[in-house]
Amino acid sequence: MRAAIGTKKRRGGKPSIAQRADPHDLYQRSVQAPEQDIAFFDRVFRRIRGRRPLSLREDFCGTAYLSAHWAASDPRRRALAIDHHRETLEWGRAHNLDPAGPGVAERVSLREADVLEVAGPPVDLACAMNFSYCAFKTRAELGRYFRVVHRGLAPDGLFVSELYGGSEAIVELEEPREVEDFTMVWEQERFNPIDHHTLCHIHFEFSDGSRIERAFTYDWRLWTVPEVRELLAEAGFERTEVWWEEVDEEGDGTGEHRRTEEEENQEAWLVYLVAVK
Repeated sequence: MRAAIGTKKRRGGKPSIAQRADPHDLYQRSVQAPEQDIAFFDRVFRRIRGRRPLSLREDFCGTAYLSAHWAASDPRRRALAIDHHRETLEWGRAHNLDPAGPGVAERVSLREADVLEVAGPPVDLACAMNFSYCAFKTRAELGRYFRVVHRGLAPDGLFVSELYGGSEAIVELEEPREVEDFTMVWEQERFNPIDHHTLCHIHFEFSDGSRIERAFTYDWRLWTVPEVRELLAEAGFERTEVWWEEVDEEGDGTGEHRRTEEEENQEAWLVYLVAVK
């Protein structure tokens, strides 16, 4: 869920960096890594199915940044990018698809819709990145979504999603991270241990002291790995693989993942979940 931009500071009557910044651009630069995701998709799909995936359904696509990179990665590739927020989709068309040229843009279909309601030709690969499916807060809702995904896959299709957790995932905190010429701040405002509902925000801070407050807000349920795997199985998936992100000596994620079934808990961890139809 994307929230309105909060208060921005002014200095000397001149527009601050925050006032001139574009939150969607900042989000893409600080959160998304489409090249890494696509490399992982290719690696896993080829290992499991022995071929290169060509069609993608990107649910909760936002600006369709991943779909644009997907189409650009191979002239045979097509993507269906689905999101319910028209303004964000149009931003993606203007800033990601149109600049990529007609050869790419014509192979990405933007769909303003509820991901639960969209049907289309079966795809090789479906994905829900950046924990977006955590917007579904009950087993009934999430199970329904996984059944929709299962129906929309080719017979040998895969579904890839992400999940995060760890001992720090359930505490109130603000975590700054330097990104080029700005700072992204991830805030966990609250967590309810009874139902695992969590409220989180992304803020952006700049060198002139200005800040975009609550540029994006997420009202989620923090699901656990076994819950998600069980619901995927109930939806008809044959099995689910867990791919754990490696960390460096400082405890930061490296972007490299390995398949595993047993790990020590960490302060923060991130996994890809690969569901096999």
